[in-house]
Amino acid sequence: MRAIQLTEFGGPELLTVSELPDPVPGDGEVVLDVLAAGINYADTHQTENSYLSKQQLPLIPGAEVIVRGTDGRRYAALVGGGGYAERIAVRPSRLIAVPDRVDDGAALGALVQGATAYLLLHQAARLEPGESVVVHAGAGGTGTQAIQLAKRAGAGRIIATASTPEKRALTRELGADVAVDSTAEDLKTALLEANGGHRVDVVLEMTGGAVFDKSLSALAPLGRLVHFGMASRTPPTPVVPAALMGRGRSVIGFWLTHVVARRPDLYTKAVGELFGAISDGSLTSVAGGAYPLEQAADAHRALLARTSVGKLILKPQERP
Repeated sequence: MRAIQLTEFGGPELLTVSELPDPVPGDGEVVLDVLAAGINYADTHQTENSYLSKQQLPLIPGAEVIVRGTDGRRYAALVGGGGYAERIAVRPSRLIAVPDRVDDGAALGALVQGATAYLLLHQAARLEPGESVVVHAGAGGTGTQAIQLAKRAGAGRIIATASTPEKRALTRELGADVAVDSTAEDLKTALLEANGGHRVDVVLEMTGGAVFDKSLSALAPLGRLVHFGMASRTPPTPVVPAALMGRGRSVIGFWLTHVVARRPDLYTKAVGELFGAISDGSLTSVAGGAYPLEQAADAHRALLARTSVGKLILKPQERP
């Protein structure tokens, strides 16, 4: 089979196609054709070995796949790796049937980014109707769904951040009340102005560094900042507990892996609700581009350069 296998850690230039033996199924596994594989920002950390969990070489990246089942139907699966390949070994118990009205890209978008957005709002931040919410990287795979899900949850004011006028326009089309330039020199002031001069109730933050710091300083009493990534590769300023207590603010860390491992019922519920909303048209999945395996490096470069929008996917069965 064709696959992208890393034998050393590094950047997108290492994402080249190799001919490898088909995977050997373990106990209780079956080998299935990969129709599509999701590309996530976490994959760029994985290939650098800068992810929260340390990686082992050789490595085939890719944690989410659409496969053709033995019954001919399409199934989605969240896996430990191996998605950037034409075939994968997977346990049938991991497979989630994909409704006919949900295309491959939308289904993949629900598995990590959609489920993350859903659980950030409902489990981690516990967004209440009428509260204001800031969605950083609002034009990305998680952000585009978080905006819509916040609207469905009754958020009082949705503030999205994005780096270009085109991306900011997209966030407004999806339901953001205000779109803020994420490169603004004084991001705290920009967020306060976007909320009518008031501090914000909830922030979904995945950049780290100064964005985390400014977002925390814009948080209202009883506000919650949920930190779920560090795209800038720059750690924020250490949080001082007394400062949190003094203003009644909360900082919450979120990693989908813990939900899948410890509360799979919550994960399954989130994906099921997302599939239902996509099927009935109440949730739009923004397609960000489909790439053959040979162009996986281009997809990673687009993520790292922050030029992509929506959900990026690989189509392993297609040739450039």
